[in-house]
Amino acid sequence: MKKLTKVKMRLILLLILGANASVAQVIAGDQKDADKILENIQLFSKFYTTANYDALANSYCENGMILPPGSDIIKGREAIKQRWVLPEGIKVPFHKITPIEISINGNWAYDIGYYEGTTLKKNGDKSDFKGKYVIIWKKEDGDWKIYSDIWNRINN
Repeated sequence: MKKLTKVKMRLILLLILGANASVAQVIAGDQKDADKILENIQLFSKFYTTANYDALANSYCENGMILPPGSDIIKGREAIKQRWVLPEGIKVPFHKITPIEISINGNWAYDIGYYEGTTLKKNGDKSDFKGKYVIIWKKEDGDWKIYSDIWNRINN
């Protein structure tokens, strides 16, 4: 029988442990890098729910881009920041990103998964949203930044 690599062992362990979860998470690549990407994913949601748009924009590479649904490609950190700024009186008190697959190859990685959240309007109305995404990550100066981010909603 062939020797199993550490990555394959982790993958098997994650699949076994994740079998009881509603969404299994598969990680391929260096675990330290994967842990940093997972940390940055959580920080992104925190920055969004606290309206920390500078920190949220800094989650992206300087030359990063987003591909929001129904819109042109938005390039550059400042333009990305402006796209994320919510209108006056609108809040997102809950936002969660759940990756189902992260694959790391050198200084590049991709991340595929689901997002969900809640929008609270000025008049108190609340609406929930959810969708799917693909993120391309780039390692810059020892940190993982979003190079490209594409998402779209899933109809409830």
